[in-house]
Amino acid sequence: MLDLFRRWRERGWREIDADEYDEAWHQFGGSVATHPEIVGRLSCLARIPVRYLGWFAGEQLLAAIPCWGGHLALAKEVLKQRGRRNLFDLGNAEVILPIASDARVPIRQRMRYVSEVNAAQISGLQPQAEGLALVRSPEEYSPKFRYNQRRELRLFEEAGGRRQALADLSPMQQAMIYADLFQRRWGFAPRGKAYLGEVFDLLREFMTGSLLLYDDRPVAIQIIYRVEAPHWLSVEYINGGVDPQAKELSPGSVLTYINMLAAWEEARARHKALRFSFGRADRPYKDRWCHRVAVYQR
Repeated sequence: MLDLFRRWRERGWREIDADEYDEAWHQFGGSVATHPEIVGRLSCLARIPVRYLGWFAGEQLLAAIPCWGGHLALAKEVLKQRGRRNLFDLGNAEVILPIASDARVPIRQRMRYVSEVNAAQISGLQPQAEGLALVRSPEEYSPKFRYNQRRELRLFEEAGGRRQALADLSPMQQAMIYADLFQRRWGFAPRGKAYLGEVFDLLREFMTGSLLLYDDRPVAIQIIYRVEAPHWLSVEYINGGVDPQAKELSPGSVLTYINMLAAWEEARARHKALRFSFGRADRPYKDRWCHRVAVYQR
């Protein structure tokens, strides 16, 4: 019965290999959550095999999807079913599948937070109640907002604060600092604490952003992953931590400003759009930095 259901779900699709999926992603584009290396490495960590499916017109590949059974690969639901819910955290990442711009395909795997980029390309999608928070361009902030952010950054630096590239730290250093600042900020440990060093090592080439220090001690960190598609940069802000004892210097706001500007500068230097997601639009601070966009589910 399960085999019959799988054949129904995958009808019209053909199994492809990881290399073919990689080619489709780099031709048509995608997001952090669907990047070939991220899908492959985290699936290996979870010990869950990936099936890659392709949609063809004749011999031309028009769309591809990585699957964990009846779900999109890396789905939280599958991790929970397998007892591995706290293995890694990708937040509520925007899902962009590699699909040719003029293609329209049926996808029957369950998935959420499907991007507006794919909305006209996938049949059967339903609007999702929650929106997604995407960072505004610098010009979309009010003059007062921009002035306040520059002022906070200046005051932080004048007080002796400094920034350091997160890439300068080893994965274990990143993990220790993140776990500590997250605990200080929220009062509980981050998801997957025991595996943070391993996850950060696996995804090291995709991590971006800065660490803020004051009196040579870390005071703010954000876990951000970045991938480059043909026409845009996909950036996911997963979570962060701040030392409450440094709150008078607004290190969380200062770090958001620094990381946001750096992402826009890179995107514009590469002449590409920026899709910098803060995940689900569910917190007032996200409304300060982002605009809400529609997302879809299947």
